[in-house]
Amino acid sequence: QLVESGGDSVVAGGSLRLSCAASRDTSRYSMGWFRQPPGKERTGVVTMDNYGRTKYAESVKDRFAISKDNAKNELYLQMDSLEPEDTATYFCAAVRGTAGFHSTQWHDNASWGRGTQVTVSS
Repeated sequence: QLVESGGDSVVAGGSLRLSCAASRDTSRYSMGWFRQPPGKERTGVVTMDNYGRTKYAESVKDRFAISKDNAKNELYLQMDSLEPEDTATYFCAAVRGTAGFHSTQWHDNASWGRGTQVTVSS
């Protein structure tokens, strides 16, 4: 089970920190953040595999940072310099073992949270 939190409404240029609490040992999982803007498909934001390797979408690179605390079984997403285009529902996902950003495992085998809403106004 994955439970996201931390979503909010902010003004452009602001920051938010999302959290994802997992019910299992996160050290054994590749984990990631995905987002779905209103009326659009869900896309990858950033993934971290079980070795700690990360991959960011170009649109968030240098603004967002993923981190994980395996002792707490929690995943985080620090989002800075937020833009209106970042408005979306943000989802946490987990895949057992190794999965890269473009892996089909995110669509085939992942566990998903219910999402948390981020709204950025101009």
